[in-house]
Amino acid sequence: MAAADVHRSYRLGAATVPAVRGVSVAIGGGEFVALQGPSGSGKTTLLNLLGLLDQPDSGNVEVGGKDAGSLSENLRSDIRRDRFGFVFQTFNLIPVLSAGENIAYPMVLARVASQDRDRRVAELLSAVGLDGKSAVRPDLLSGGQRQRVAIARALANRPSVVFADEPTANLDSATADEILDLMRSICDQSGVAFLFATHDPRVVARARRVITLHDGQIESDRRVA
Repeated sequence: MAAADVHRSYRLGAATVPAVRGVSVAIGGGEFVALQGPSGSGKTTLLNLLGLLDQPDSGNVEVGGKDAGSLSENLRSDIRRDRFGFVFQTFNLIPVLSAGENIAYPMVLARVASQDRDRRVAELLSAVGLDGKSAVRPDLLSGGQRQRVAIARALANRPSVVFADEPTANLDSATADEILDLMRSICDQSGVAFLFATHDPRVVARARRVITLHDGQIESDRRVA
């Protein structure tokens, strides 16, 4: 997955506000990457462009060697469903569905057979430390448990990349540490890449690569041993 000279601006009243300006970056398999920078630096915009939730005004985003801008919205949606996973700071779980049903939902959309869905849900619940919570609805789970469900849902269709937008913002410090350690462990064990947009120094401390944005441009891109 890569972006080449991408630009994205937004209208704010009569003004045009540049959010991302000429960014080129590539994310490889198994990377654990933090996008950091002050508010307004372009972190979330870049995350959304790479995750095909938004399209650049100019420049290209490539997935699997294909220019995503040349694809229909249906094909872009298929990529988001089958190759990407998403974790958000507000969890974005469906409140009327149980934890297990939330995890299964992306597989329902992908038309995975019921028996295979059930097996995968059980596997993921165990992986995120929520054995026995399949039938519990989100409002009866703690914030940390809901984020674990969200992580499991993001992994349901075995994505190559998980995009995480401020995933620790609504968690206390101890829970945030647990969630980040879980994500790092999943990255190490499965080879799925994680890309974070974050203000949290705990995320940055665990990253193997830190990309710093400032005023919509990459200020630095460093790998951490």
